[in-house]
Amino acid sequence: MRAISPFVSLLYATALAQFSSAFTLMIQSPHTPTCPSGYNKIQGDILTSSSLYAHDGVEIEASDCRSSVDVDVETQTIAFLENAPVTGPDQVIIYDTTLRDGTQGESISVSCGDKLKIAARLGEFGVDYIECGWPGSNPKDLEFFQKAQVELSPQVRKKLVAFGSTRRKNTKVEEDAQIRALVESGTDTVCMVAKGHKWQVTEILRASPENNLEMIRDSVAYLVKQGRRVFVDLEHFYDGYKHDAEYAMECCAVAVDAGANALVLCDTNGGSMPWEVEEITKIVVDRFGVNMAGVNGVTVGVHVHNDCGMAVANSVSGCKAGAGMVQGTMNGIGERTGNANLCAVIPTLALHVNSQLSCSRDDNLGGLTKLSRFIDEVMNLVPDTAAPFVGASAFAHKGGLHVAAMERSPDSYQHIDPSIVGNEKRVLVSELSGRQNIMGKIKEAGALFGAEDEEVLTWNERATAILNRVKVLENIGYTFEGADASVHLMILHANEGYCPLFKVVDYSVMVFDQDLDSVSRILAKDKGQLSKPTARATIKVRALNLIDEEAGNFTDHLEVSDGDGPVDALASALRRALVPTHPGLQYIELTDYKVRILDPERATSAATRVMIDFRDVERDLTWTTVSVDRNVISASLNALIDGFEYALIQGENEKCLLWEDMIK
Repeated sequence: MRAISPFVSLLYATALAQFSSAFTLMIQSPHTPTCPSGYNKIQGDILTSSSLYAHDGVEIEASDCRSSVDVDVETQTIAFLENAPVTGPDQVIIYDTTLRDGTQGESISVSCGDKLKIAARLGEFGVDYIECGWPGSNPKDLEFFQKAQVELSPQVRKKLVAFGSTRRKNTKVEEDAQIRALVESGTDTVCMVAKGHKWQVTEILRASPENNLEMIRDSVAYLVKQGRRVFVDLEHFYDGYKHDAEYAMECCAVAVDAGANALVLCDTNGGSMPWEVEEITKIVVDRFGVNMAGVNGVTVGVHVHNDCGMAVANSVSGCKAGAGMVQGTMNGIGERTGNANLCAVIPTLALHVNSQLSCSRDDNLGGLTKLSRFIDEVMNLVPDTAAPFVGASAFAHKGGLHVAAMERSPDSYQHIDPSIVGNEKRVLVSELSGRQNIMGKIKEAGALFGAEDEEVLTWNERATAILNRVKVLENIGYTFEGADASVHLMILHANEGYCPLFKVVDYSVMVFDQDLDSVSRILAKDKGQLSKPTARATIKVRALNLIDEEAGNFTDHLEVSDGDGPVDALASALRRALVPTHPGLQYIELTDYKVRILDPERATSAATRVMIDFRDVERDLTWTTVSVDRNVISASLNALIDGFEYALIQGENEKCLLWEDMIK
């Protein structure tokens, strides 16, 4: 341990007195006295909860301490100060590596522009550090760090981290190209991977144990000398500790002595169990983190993979043992089975462990679900509907008993209020539903708004009828769990006075082709020889006229449209027939079309389930409809009709009249 001179202590105290609340987490420099867990430093070298303490000749009164809880109440921020190590679980730094480790996942690739968008969004959300790539490994990451200096805000730039490795063996650190790239990246912080497993050093790196220690020491010391904040990711550390604990700890000691600001312990192969992570992390924290007297130490972090499905549990266990930093990725993306999912780690720490996080202040957690889906959208990934906290099914309730209990208290089957993380409760309708599932949907549809007791009884009867219909339809292949719009329409149609805004009177589809040889047809299309449509749809629609009252309540429209296929032609013809009386439909687009054969053993006469996803680009709304038929064209048209009818209800519900209301 190195003592701090009175002069440095004075400078440190002065800097603290001038420090205002910070928006980003700062990591300690090594060997600096700090405040124990639960307190923030006001002045002096060391703070504890006792009446008087002394360190290097500086005495501190207990009145110079104040609880971090008090500070949070006063400022609504969490300020981790430079030169103050962070110790979990009370305080935890969130380090995002989506743009580096996350992009190592299969089929994941993002452009430089997309990385800039995601980095800006992560900074806005409040993560403390954003690891954006390895500038010494590929041109895209090099381009990112160059553009980041001019295209990202100063607040976000302060959070950026450049990733690299220790110098190559048998290479001087000042001559190592990738070390030079780290310096030239322009970031205040660099994260360096180093081997923490003796077997990996000798058999994979093909270096001597001593040589590996020299590589760590030289690289850290050089980057510290260049004025960089240095985090050291000790690769394979947990496995390395189990293999040779003494050498693994020696790697830590060398990094700390060279000036590292944080030691990050990695479960690279993802095979460690939570109790192992907790035990080993505690050993490292006790030796290199803040000790019992609150003197000296560095921040210890964890970086774990999900090969055994334990990444979130291991991250939380590490924090419980004193780790003050968690590295992970949004949505848990990453190599093999992924990294620790920060969309689960962050709310777990904030809501269940009561950790103080920068990204959990100022209602930032409310943006977590949108952030998760934004990253999936930019990376062209399909969102995991079952993802904890942020998945569409995270707060979805299907069983009838569960939904009945939820009506009495949301706490009966929810661990948190979903709105805290920007999600929402959903009641699913299926053959497993009870009447309360349907009543919940009826309430969502607004049918019970201001209803009298007699009307409620009537809707209870209708709910039973709707439930029976759902069970019959699901028995023939329907599925309503992902098609809320179809359920909504079923409820409206159960009202005797409901007046649909349009009706398809009849339709026909003609499919034609010029060449039935599949190979030559494809080749011809590539050459641009077949530019004509392959299908033509004719449709007659009777629509409620909401524009020209003199024309009467309903007007008929006959439209013809060509398309690349029968469904495309039908969708185009239906839209053209409805837009004159319902112009809002011009903003509706089809975003997905899924077909599933339900009884393939019946070959070409099999029943087909069609699900269509819609989006209102003007209002940014999405919905899904479903239909089943042995005629795939009929199933598709029914789903299209439901989709457009639902769009009109959402956009013009004040004009969606019930005849019984008009009679009144």
